[in-house]
Amino acid sequence: MTATMENSVITTPTVPQTPGEVIAKYQAVAPVDIVSITQELGIRVWEMHDLPEGTSGQIWLDAVNGGTSGFSIGVRASEPLSRKRFTVAHELAHYILHRSKLDGGLFEDIMYRGGLSSREETQANQLAADILMPFPLIRKLINEGENTLEKLSHRLLVSPLALKIRLGIPLQPSNS
Repeated sequence: MTATMENSVITTPTVPQTPGEVIAKYQAVAPVDIVSITQELGIRVWEMHDLPEGTSGQIWLDAVNGGTSGFSIGVRASEPLSRKRFTVAHELAHYILHRSKLDGGLFEDIMYRGGLSSREETQANQLAADILMPFPLIRKLINEGENTLEKLSHRLLVSPLALKIRLGIPLQPSNS
């Protein structure tokens, strides 16, 4: 007697990916698709018209409209695209690094300062830069001829200032 498996489908259970694995999947092509990363991590992203003055974005526990993680990120609708992208990446960084402190939500002002310590804000800024401007992607773009700050920032959809900070280029004092 032999057993047959004519119409059987064998599936392997999917192993949940870490945030780092999800992020890495999107970092080979510019611009990094930050909204797809957040969606895959179960976070909904919203453009908001009613954020308090001076607030660029927020992350909050959202049992009604949040993604599968239960969280939502809101960004100021009137901000430039590069600013919105960095804000989403910054709030995602708080989710990854400081989730236990996000129960009541976290509002970020225009300088990315919320209710966390400056150390935690620096960590979130650094991870946001790592997500949107990974060094291997920057090297790839430079090798493809995107060798000016303007070209790189345009391809990465980040501000020239954010890219300067990421690359460690000294900032010029303003003449104001």
